[in-house]
Amino acid sequence: MPATPRGATFRRRIRSAGGQVIRRFGLLPAGTPDGRGEDAALLGTSWPYEVLVYFADTPEALYQLEQWYEALRALDAEHPVVVVTRDSRTAAAVRRDSGLAVRTVAHYTTLDDVLGRSTTRLALYVNHNPENFTCLRFGSLVHASLMHGDSDKVVTVSNQTKAYDFSFVAGQAAVERMARFSTLYDAHARCVPVGRPQLDGQLRLRSETERGPVPTILYAPTWEGGQPSAEYGSVATHGLRLVRTLVESGRYRVVYRPHPLTGVRDAAYGDADAAIREYLGSVPAPAGAKPHATDTHRDVGPAFADADLLVCDVSGVAMDWLATGAPIVVTRPAGAAMIATSPLLDLAPALPVEGLEQLLELVDREVRDDPSRSERLRLREHYLGDTTPGAATRRFVAACEDLMAVRDREVARIERELSR
Repeated sequence: MPATPRGATFRRRIRSAGGQVIRRFGLLPAGTPDGRGEDAALLGTSWPYEVLVYFADTPEALYQLEQWYEALRALDAEHPVVVVTRDSRTAAAVRRDSGLAVRTVAHYTTLDDVLGRSTTRLALYVNHNPENFTCLRFGSLVHASLMHGDSDKVVTVSNQTKAYDFSFVAGQAAVERMARFSTLYDAHARCVPVGRPQLDGQLRLRSETERGPVPTILYAPTWEGGQPSAEYGSVATHGLRLVRTLVESGRYRVVYRPHPLTGVRDAAYGDADAAIREYLGSVPAPAGAKPHATDTHRDVGPAFADADLLVCDVSGVAMDWLATGAPIVVTRPAGAAMIATSPLLDLAPALPVEGLEQLLELVDREVRDDPSRSERLRLREHYLGDTTPGAATRRFVAACEDLMAVRDREVARIERELSR
């Protein structure tokens, strides 16, 4: 059939105009980048950034990037960093809060044009968004996965990790987890332990915070996960009953810190989350203590600083809490999520749904006696490396510099091959 360029051009113009209206008025489905890029201004230019942080998500997922701001600012002080987004709303929030350079690039051809003119050497990623492949195609960069937390979830041993040249991990525990549970992957060669730079500020804040007269229990569950096999969350199964039991005992102050994505896949989680918030907002404060509260602060540091014991799910929160040295109780999912054996999960008291009857007895014992403290402190370095404030940030910057040196050697090697 002969081509009809005039008709096709007209249809393309209609589709383009319609897309612009949809994007401008925010009518896109949740999670869809608006694609309102700076492409026209960027084409034909170069930029001075050595490090590119690629973040293709919409603002709902910004918590994944936000936890890296402080470490990225430290890296930017030595090697210029740019955050590349595909969503103008995300870009505005990052620009406002991070102190980093931000560019919104909607089209692969724009990124190809700019990187071909620039001296960018390293690309970093904080999640496994499929759109990451837009940037992963560039062989002139070394690509490293940062992710947004370390945990004993089996889902953290993702086959997607193989897409990156290297994976920054918190400690030796993560390397061993990848070596045990991944296939055809040399974890010892490709995983780079850098600690958790996020903990540097959190530990300083905790050391400056006075303990209250009534112990504070922090309940920080994860969300329901993207699919049932990753449903480690306890909000719908444990949440309200757990919180009520602790509050009504009169012995504890409770702070509830929900995951930002709670309820996005399963309405039961959203309903349970709302019920917990409403309940904590209606009960009086324990005698002589601050009120019970729901914490939605972007930084987990203030919640960690106040707490004497953490109740959480199998998630990255458990790993970060290890740095505090304080006791921890880890729930067990009621659904199909797989629980792998690990040193921390073997050590920390478990809280299945059927164990809620013994919740107060368990929490009383842990707050009063903390029987696993010495073993837990030994695990801290295994999971997190050196937790001295500032040490992880220095390791992170040094690891980025090492990868840029690897990139330079590889590019020089390929250039020699091409010149033969």
